[in-house]
Amino acid sequence: MRVIKWLFLTFIWLVLFLSIAVTWSLLNLPETESIQISRQPSITFLDKEGRIIASYGDIYGQSIQFDNLPKDLINAVIVTEDKRFFFHPGVDLKGIMRATYVNLKAGRIVQGGSTITQQLAKNLFLTPERSFTRKLHELILSFWLEMRFSKEQLLSIYLNRVYLGSGTYGVQAASEKYFNKKVEELNLYECALIASLLKAPSKYNPIANEKLSRERTSKVLENMKKNKLISSKNITEAKLNNKTYNKFTSAPKSTRYFVDWLLPRVKSYLGEINEDLIVRTTLDVKLQEIAENSVNSVTSKFLSADQSALVALDLDGGVKAMIGGRDYGDTQFNRVTQAQRQPGSAFKIFVYLASLEQGYEPQDEIVDSEIDINGWSPKNYKKEYLGEISLVDAFAKSINTVAVKLSESIGRENVINMARSMGITSPILNSPSLALGTSEVNLLELTAAYDVLANSGNGILVHGIRSIENTSGKTLFMRKGKGPGKVLDSELVSTMIKMMENTIETGTGKNAKINRPAAGKTGTSQSLRDAWFIGFSSDLVVGVWFGNDDDSPMNNITGGTAPAILWSDFMKKAHVGRAPKALTDPIMNADKDKKNKSRIERLIKKSKELDKRKNVFETILDNFF
Repeated sequence: MRVIKWLFLTFIWLVLFLSIAVTWSLLNLPETESIQISRQPSITFLDKEGRIIASYGDIYGQSIQFDNLPKDLINAVIVTEDKRFFFHPGVDLKGIMRATYVNLKAGRIVQGGSTITQQLAKNLFLTPERSFTRKLHELILSFWLEMRFSKEQLLSIYLNRVYLGSGTYGVQAASEKYFNKKVEELNLYECALIASLLKAPSKYNPIANEKLSRERTSKVLENMKKNKLISSKNITEAKLNNKTYNKFTSAPKSTRYFVDWLLPRVKSYLGEINEDLIVRTTLDVKLQEIAENSVNSVTSKFLSADQSALVALDLDGGVKAMIGGRDYGDTQFNRVTQAQRQPGSAFKIFVYLASLEQGYEPQDEIVDSEIDINGWSPKNYKKEYLGEISLVDAFAKSINTVAVKLSESIGRENVINMARSMGITSPILNSPSLALGTSEVNLLELTAAYDVLANSGNGILVHGIRSIENTSGKTLFMRKGKGPGKVLDSELVSTMIKMMENTIETGTGKNAKINRPAAGKTGTSQSLRDAWFIGFSSDLVVGVWFGNDDDSPMNNITGGTAPAILWSDFMKKAHVGRAPKALTDPIMNADKDKKNKSRIERLIKKSKELDKRKNVFETILDNFF
């Protein structure tokens, strides 16, 4: 009787305690009328084909109803998270007892007893805090959710809200992030992978760890088989037919250089970002992969250069690929956009363009000889002089003395103006060494200047964003216009391109030869600190740079070696499947009268200049005698 008495009293006190606890919990329940979720607006970047290349912030997919969820996804989630979901009232006592037994037997927590409804209650209304009060709130809210919603509605809400790794919330966002498809299109393997993320999304998502993701997904498939939801044959077929798995893991790591370059531009276009955005870019993931592979394979053979960079543009200035360094993980410094380096002879195109514009012709001869300007005497790379040489050959051989003589002859201001008209914005020092590329530029602006030639003399505006829209499809920004228009005469462009083609065929750019017409120029700065090759085909304009971040010299790396080899390697792979086309469009030179008129005007100008020089010479002779 005494034992019964104490058991009865204990029961009374327990009921009283639980009643008080439940009453207090009911009075202090969080607001359930509206579900507020605090998060950062997301920015999703897509390449030119609509493939996801990067995302920032918290990404929520569009809500999807139960009827539209794949059956395999429902089965995979239920069998993984809550087998008795459709039978319990929100709390599964049987599941709690089973989990308790398994954990006690293992001596550690290996199984949880929370139902999907409890997880939903915690995600919607509660904090991650571990406390008795929070657990009690979770139980009460679970019963409330079960009374208010059907099982199908609860599962839909859960799958639309749950975190699934890589900044994604909900199965729709995860499906688009990992597989680039709608959730309705998921196959068995992909459904199992989504379900596998519920246990530890940051650990098991395929972007974070592909191997762990495969192992966890296989475990989910085996669990589905164990519960007779699929067969062994289904598992085998799912793994064999899952050919897209290797492709969705992520864009090349080097893509982050491009995205980092774009982020400030998104904010400058739109101001404060307070909604989810989709940014459609000019990048081509396939070209980015080719560029990354080329950089890795070629630069590993040139050990005296710690860094290299590559950028590819289309003829309108759109960035198709950008490699800002050998490894984004090691350093996020972008050597395409942030590094200011001496371009060396790659700057000579401005000298020759200005000279041609002032009346010089490719076949005009000039003496390659020692020159002294106020005590400064530039030397050629091979430290020899060739005597009389045509401009076209001097350009192909990258003769320094000839470039300096031309610059001094026509006036450095004309060279600077030419560079400015083609898009060079970095400071340019007006000194005799101007012609040898001693003023620093970055790879992007110099490559963009070459793009003007590839674009038939039309100015271009470098860009990476085509449009920006919100998740409802409303366009917030659309790129319009193609640039400042004509900045170079068509005949001038045609002449310069022929000279640049000759550089690849017979000059310093021989290593840049590809299986189609191409034009380009090498560049090597003082003491081999920088090496460049910039050139173009009828489809792409590509700039390559090699050097060291500490500005130390390299060992025998010039523009005609490593940069030209890398340029050629990338261009050959990038043009697979593209038909070769001539660089000079016949239509460009169709107006013969205009061409001849321009040529005559330039000859007259040159003749007047020669007459002026003759008169000066005669005056000197008269005074002398």
